[in-house]
Amino acid sequence: MRSVEPAVMSALLDWDAGERRLAEQVPERDARMAVLAAVDGELRRRVGPSYSLGDLLRAYSSSSGWFLVLAERTAPLTPAAWEPSVALDAAFARWARNATDGVTR
Repeated sequence: MRSVEPAVMSALLDWDAGERRLAEQVPERDARMAVLAAVDGELRRRVGPSYSLGDLLRAYSSSSGWFLVLAERTAPLTPAAWEPSVALDAAFARWARNATDGVTR
């Protein structure tokens, strides 16, 4: 693995953990998947088709301002799906794979 800034590496580890948690078979799994899809759309709007890990990290840093509103709107009857360490982090993990400066993990 090539050298990555510590902040990016920390985020990548968190995002990967979110993706593992998203795979869990829990009652709110469908709602989590809907929130993931909503985050995907928001990232498409915020970072566009070509982006770096730094761009993702900046979007992640500002996600406290938009994620909960998005999650509540997407799955209003399933608060368990609003946990950012699952759907939000999983979405970022998926996007990180396609960053222009992405790392092979």
